Amino acid sequence: MIDRRRLLASAAAGAGLAALPSLALARADEDARLDAILSRQFDEDMDGSPQGATALGLDVGERAGLRSRLDDRSLAAAGQDAIRARERLAELRTIDPVALSVEGRASYDVLSFQKEIAAESAGFSWHTADSWRRTPYVVSQINGAYVDVPSFLDTTHPVKTRQDADAFIERLGAFPTALDGDTERSRANAGTGMVAPDFILDKAIAQLTALRDQPGADQAMVRSLARKMAEAGIEGDHVSRAEALLDGPVKLALERQIVELQRQRVDAVHDAGIGGRPDGAAYYALNLRAYTTTTSTSTEIHELGLEQVADIQAQADELLKGEGYTQGPVAERMAALRTESRFVWPNTDAGRADLLVYVNAEMNRVRARLPEVFARVPTSEFLVNRVPPAIEAGAPGGYAQGGSLDGTRPGIYFINLKDTADWPRWTLKTLTYHEAAPGHLFEGALALQSANLPLYRKTVGFSAYGEGWGLYAERLADELGLYEDDPFGRIGYLESFLFRACRLVVDTGLHSKGWSRDQAIRYMAENVGDPNETEIDRYCSAPGQACSYKMGEIAITGLREELKAGSNFDLKRFHSAVLDGGRMPLTVLDQRVRAAFV
Repeated sequence: MIDRRRLLASAAAGAGLAALPSLALARADEDARLDAILSRQFDEDMDGSPQGATALGLDVGERAGLRSRLDDRSLAAAGQDAIRARERLAELRTIDPVALSVEGRASYDVLSFQKEIAAESAGFSWHTADSWRRTPYVVSQINGAYVDVPSFLDTTHPVKTRQDADAFIERLGAFPTALDGDTERSRANAGTGMVAPDFILDKAIAQLTALRDQPGADQAMVRSLARKMAEAGIEGDHVSRAEALLDGPVKLALERQIVELQRQRVDAVHDAGIGGRPDGAAYYALNLRAYTTTTSTSTEIHELGLEQVADIQAQADELLKGEGYTQGPVAERMAALRTESRFVWPNTDAGRADLLVYVNAEMNRVRARLPEVFARVPTSEFLVNRVPPAIEAGAPGGYAQGGSLDGTRPGIYFINLKDTADWPRWTLKTLTYHEAAPGHLFEGALALQSANLPLYRKTVGFSAYGEGWGLYAERLADELGLYEDDPFGRIGYLESFLFRACRLVVDTGLHSKGWSRDQAIRYMAENVGDPNETEIDRYCSAPGQACSYKMGEIAITGLREELKAGSNFDLKRFHSAVLDGGRMPLTVLDQRVRAAFV
């Protein structure tokens, strides 16, 4: 007897098979249209960002002329960027997402989130998007041409031929124009009432002054130029020309920027958060969405942070007691541990060199273990560099700079060594796992080296994904046993998690609850034992970014623990599902990873 349900199912299947060719063609057409739009927009971005093209190694062939230029930082360019952001979103919305293939839909979801945020950000005339920073302040202690260009010329601009050296000089010659563009935009924004807090201006002015007063011959980018020319056997007067530019036109442009910030400083307020400034609450809500790629409110994030702090402090308490540190709050015990001389390198050039040797050895040790838990590992080199001394007063403690697409320029993990006491030995393993491997440099290199992702997917960035992965990498290192026989290293790992949990509380406190700078510093001191003013000032300059770390890690770890309950879970497979699609919003990541385990 024929089963009616089977017959209906067979008939439906037959009809579906007949429809497959036309459906496949429709999806291929819409996929191709989407790819054409996103590829063209990516190409426009590269053509308009000479520094971005160099960073990716795309300033070759038809783009070779970009190697001698810097990005346009003028007020007019910022206005055009705002118009373009809205136009691009409108163009993307002409795509029918339902008609896309699975991978096409992934590209649509990833890039539409990015372009929605960019279009909404265009509504804030003073908004600046610069690398990982979303900030209302064009110039601060962490951003501006004076921060980015010297580091870019030192570490990113290639000097392998005489033409490269010529391009270096042309870019250095354009540095004053880039500085003046920032000065122009900063002045315009101040006219709308968007002025950085007084303590941010003080730090920026101090750093600008230090750069202005440093002789050209002593600057890292000039020493780097001389070394690279010597290594490549390039002859020429480029070094003396670079020194003359820095001691002349660049110095004058720096002075103009200092004068403008000093003018703003006269009436600057001490209020730390963005919430009290014009449209500040709406801007912070948008930044939280951009940085966390979730719809979580500042209140929800604040409460989650308080819960996380309490939980991690309880874990740290047990570890500290196990090493004989039993008296006082967890934060006090960690603060005392930081000052013990047995853990601190001398604050000398020799001490810094020894610290970098230790970090390099640890980076090599962890990289050797990663094939145990990853199906694919990057082949490119990773380096560890000191943050340039001229900007270290305002720079983060550590950060990563990705390599080129072809792997010829390695990824670099920068560590701030203004004071070696900032990095006692028991904290450095965790920092290395976060910034280098299996953290940022590892994850970023895998994306760039993917054979399956288009360029616009390889190079897109989302803070919650990237920083969440960096924090997850610390957890994974613990699970690999890299803290075995090193209880203090494991205390450092928990301190890192506690630090990021405190960030949830402090960032939302500053920008949505009216906290003062002193209140934020005090909270960090009382809960993690590190009253790091530099970190607090960073949160003030990039509202919301500090929330991305723990929000991202919670999402990735929580998803893994949920999937581990299934019978088909495999850790390498999980990591491939997380990493092989490149960076993406957490909501898209959740869907993608779950689909891999259906």
